[in-house]
Amino acid sequence: MISPARKPAVAFIFITLVLDILGIGLIIPILPKLVEQLSGTGVQGAAHSYGLLASLYALMQFLCAPLLGSLSDRFGRRSVILFSLFGSGIDLLFMAVAPTLGWLFVGRIISGITGANFAAATAYIADVTPPEKRAASFGMIGAAFGLGFIIGPLLGGVLGSYSPRLPFYVAGALTLVNWLYGCFVLPESLALENRRAFSWARSNPLGSLLALRSHRGVLGLIGIFFIAGVAHQVFPSIWVLYTTYRYQWTVQQTGISLAIVGVMAAIVQGGLTRIIVARLGEVKTILLGFFISTLAYTAYGTAPQGWMIYAIIIIASIGGAATPALQALISKGVGADEQGGVQGTIASLSSVAGVVGPLCCTSLFGYFISDQAPVHLPGAPFYFSAGLSVIAALFAVKVLRGRRWD
Repeated sequence: MISPARKPAVAFIFITLVLDILGIGLIIPILPKLVEQLSGTGVQGAAHSYGLLASLYALMQFLCAPLLGSLSDRFGRRSVILFSLFGSGIDLLFMAVAPTLGWLFVGRIISGITGANFAAATAYIADVTPPEKRAASFGMIGAAFGLGFIIGPLLGGVLGSYSPRLPFYVAGALTLVNWLYGCFVLPESLALENRRAFSWARSNPLGSLLALRSHRGVLGLIGIFFIAGVAHQVFPSIWVLYTTYRYQWTVQQTGISLAIVGVMAAIVQGGLTRIIVARLGEVKTILLGFFISTLAYTAYGTAPQGWMIYAIIIIASIGGAATPALQALISKGVGADEQGGVQGTIASLSSVAGVVGPLCCTSLFGYFISDQAPVHLPGAPFYFSAGLSVIAALFAVKVLRGRRWD
């Protein structure tokens, strides 16, 4: 159990994650529109530029997440989290005044560098939670995602209808307020005896992976996490473009759909995950999640009517239980002095997924709605993700078989 003294700190981490996702949710409905406006191109051109922006952000996280994770193992979680919050807030305000598409690219570079606080925040949770409770605690991250996506897209859709830049101002202001609040209320979670010397060998993406060579099972689980992460990139990459193109949704409709995603994520990962893991264990929860995700991706790509998307969201959300279950098994497989490093590795590989996924998904979308495509198939990126989910499930069966994880 988390001790009573830790509850205010964990509450702050939860609020931090909610505001992080809220900030992302605020700009998701409007960023493709702003890209299209600044680039002066149609949907196909905007899809290409948007994919590059998403990939650039993820690339910077890939390079910086292991560094920030290792720094948090050496100096503690508090300073890394507060640094990331301050940088993210300033960057959102910078993007709010971007006069050209080039400025947006600069802004995404800064966002990628400072936006890697998920690794330190996840390590913070691992610091104050016993191993047997971590699946439920990591589910809190999903609940934060859900709450942020309930409020963010709805607010972003409303604010974006007035100005495509207004959501950036609001997101930046909220992030800086949270940073100021954290300066006063956030205690350190990493005990001095659990800190380790900083090493550049462990602080780069390749070195952080090589440092886990002694944890073979953990490496396999991280590989599964990566494959699933690439598949999941279909949502931030093309959701707005896809629903606008195929169903003629407005910014407000897109915001509502993302808010429903948030509601379901909060329900599933904030509460239902705890029940599922308690009944099935982490291993079966992971396999069930991938099975449902495969069906959901296929349904998203096939649905002929926009109203069907809402029904699919409700069912698909259960597949999200696989992520905290995976994180719990990974966390169990390493020591207390390695939590920041391994979470940085996960964040780094998630960033690689964020580089590969948007490029693949936006390219597939742009190609299969063009005149050069052999068949008109706007749902092609979702079928791509469904295939990856099948691969992740098969890999999971291989890695998890014959080991005592639960």
